[in-house]
Amino acid sequence: MLFPEARRAVELAAAATPVWTEGYDVPAARAQARAAAAAEPREDVAEVRDIDADGVPARLYRPDHATPGLVLHLHGGGFVFHDVDVHDPAARRLANRTRRAVLSVDYRRPPEHRFPAAPDDVSTVVAWLDREGPALGLDGPTVVHGDSAGGNLALVAALRHPTRFAGVVLVYPFLDPEAGFASYRTATDGFDPREAAWYWQQYAATPADLIHPDLAPLRSDRLATLPPTLLVTAEHDPLRDEGEHLAARLADAGVAVTATRYLGQVHGFWRHASVFPAAEQLLRQSASFIDQCC
Repeated sequence: MLFPEARRAVELAAAATPVWTEGYDVPAARAQARAAAAAEPREDVAEVRDIDADGVPARLYRPDHATPGLVLHLHGGGFVFHDVDVHDPAARRLANRTRRAVLSVDYRRPPEHRFPAAPDDVSTVVAWLDREGPALGLDGPTVVHGDSAGGNLALVAALRHPTRFAGVVLVYPFLDPEAGFASYRTATDGFDPREAAWYWQQYAATPADLIHPDLAPLRSDRLATLPPTLLVTAEHDPLRDEGEHLAARLADAGVAVTATRYLGQVHGFWRHASVFPAAEQLLRQSASFIDQCC
């Protein structure tokens, strides 16, 4: 059953123009998301500054009396939408709850920049951190964190760079271009499977990309290389089953995995703490998990 706040969110989402509508205005939707985020309340963080990580824009958040280490945050938005400005309120909360520096990456997005631009940008930032991180005090244990499409990118980053990360946090990750799990038929509140298909169509440059493990990481043969992983799903989310399938595979591979399904919740709840009380609980769960990793 949907919780009341989730039910209201689904009702509001029903009035939006679907992304698969012919002529859908991607730039206008991006601008609308930035405007909405700018109107949200945001917490103070001791240091917030923009950084050029070898050509990839990023934003660094450092709370007072920060614990050594870093959370590398990769934002969601179906690969197509959102940026560091849209995720600024959430990144601030993440820094304050984890008591660690957070680096939010403004990776390139489709349809202007298709796969593998986004994971390549993340790899560029990882290399930049290896070189420049010590001078910035960012050389402690690093946890990679992502929600939705950002969860895909976080998982791919950990698979591309084995042993580099102390932990992985995946919030309802977007993993399966084939949409082959039952939740695409049974848990579609507020997130139509046609929307998911549209995102994959924008992201993939060629049909072959849809089976590449850097785009579809469930196909990876390196899952056993992952560090401790927290994997979170929402009960009413078509992505639920693919995330929980990944958790089971990680457990079978010997990875230390913690999997949590948030009952009554829909896709996207993590970013909207003013709407979904569960968002704060998830932040605190993530902070506790990161403390254990680092």
